[in-house]
Amino acid sequence: MSSQDPLPKWASKPCVMGIDEAGRGPVLGPMVYGCLYCTRSYLKELSSLNFADSKTLKEEKREELFEGLKANESIGWAVDVIDPRELSSKMLNKVKINLNEISHDSAMGLVTKVLGMGVLLTEVYVDTVGDPEKYRIKLSEKFPNVKFVVSKKADSLYPVVSGASIVAKVTRDRVLRDWALEETAENMHRNFGSGYPGDPTTKCWLEDHKHSVFGFPSLVRFSWGTCTSYFKDIVEVSWESDKVDEDGATGGSGKKQLRLSNVGITTSKRKSEEIESNAKGRCKFFQARKLEQLTHF
Repeated sequence: MSSQDPLPKWASKPCVMGIDEAGRGPVLGPMVYGCLYCTRSYLKELSSLNFADSKTLKEEKREELFEGLKANESIGWAVDVIDPRELSSKMLNKVKINLNEISHDSAMGLVTKVLGMGVLLTEVYVDTVGDPEKYRIKLSEKFPNVKFVVSKKADSLYPVVSGASIVAKVTRDRVLRDWALEETAENMHRNFGSGYPGDPTTKCWLEDHKHSVFGFPSLVRFSWGTCTSYFKDIVEVSWESDKVDEDGATGGSGKKQLRLSNVGITTSKRKSEEIESNAKGRCKFFQARKLEQLTHF
């Protein structure tokens, strides 16, 4: 039973949920959080379904188990697919959100979603991200009526988390398998390997698909440190940004240009941190048309 199906009668009984992720480490593709839930009384039956940490199973077995749990009316599941562009933009934002925070937010989003559906969640088991006790406290403060168990290797210890691991892993695999490259450059191909930074096939793909101006295709998490070494000969790009005064207000007259290096992409040709300008450094397109950036309409 997916989150789109009608709520079953058993959801009004005390339920247990497991949460796990897939794709935290790769430089390519989304990170996926998955959850699986069922009644507490079904846990013994769940243990007999031979769920295991998805990393220990072959792809064919994961697919088989996923299809089985989808057809099982005593089990519910849901996923949160976090696009690689979202991951990178959050990690490079002015107010940066690190990968642990993104992971925590995704897990809490799944709990909120399932509770919002009307499922009576009483216990949630989570594979930890960061310190287990601090994570447990954070979850408990957010959801005081739910008991949380946060543990390392939870996907190997609790069948309900093992099931969530399979949900997340199979979903990510399918997303990657069906990924449509939006870019239209010549000689693009899908032979990108596992997507992990140490994979030679992935390294070759990154080298073949870098662009000195536009960077990487949208499949790539460009905030990953792995990407930095591919931009030794990157073209220096700058754009206009409003200059914020000490009060936090945006000044209409003060303009500055920001470089890519200011948002996490470094180059060997950087000569200064930023170019201050009073229209002199502005793009000729905007100068010729006497265009100004507006923040209030």
